[in-house]
Amino acid sequence: MFTDLRSTLFNINLSTEAPESGSLLVAEPFLKESCFNHAVILLVDHAEGYSSMGLALNKSTQYKLGDIVEEVDKNLPIPIFCGGPVGDDRMFYLHTLGSLFNDSIEVAPGLFIGGDYNQILEYVNAGYPTEGLLRFYVGYTGWEPGQLNDEIDKSVWAVARPGEARRLLTGNEDSFWHRTVRSMGQRFRGWQFHPMDPSAN
Repeated sequence: MFTDLRSTLFNINLSTEAPESGSLLVAEPFLKESCFNHAVILLVDHAEGYSSMGLALNKSTQYKLGDIVEEVDKNLPIPIFCGGPVGDDRMFYLHTLGSLFNDSIEVAPGLFIGGDYNQILEYVNAGYPTEGLLRFYVGYTGWEPGQLNDEIDKSVWAVARPGEARRLLTGNEDSFWHRTVRSMGQRFRGWQFHPMDPSAN
């Protein structure tokens, strides 16, 4: 019984599918780096032999969009998320509104990145809803060629399907990670018992 329990709680060496653009990377529960602890990353660009790029979906910041974009009303409650530790002078946006913004690129079913910046600004300044529809990120996560596959082989990340696009743009932090792990099935149920802060146990 004790052996079975230990296997359930501490086994992170679980096989996953191969990564591809549009996949989710779900941090194993013991990953300690603050920007990746219980992170869920959307893999925006990945191909064998090339560098990879992704955005952490669930890492909140204390900033609002109006704090860093002067054309946006500072009173609008539009949060900024931390996409990763690289390029913190760059902003990205994910959305489910590909038909509204020219030049949007679909990165997962129903989920788009980029689009005409002026159209984005017009949308938010008009006060249209953003929850589940549009999110902004500063910085990104990057890997050198071969680095991501090596980390997956070492069980740093589990690869998951993205699921419903709008759910990827709702929720944050630990609850977002737990929700994603639940969607990965019974094999990963042991991960559910690990809080973001181990001292909370």
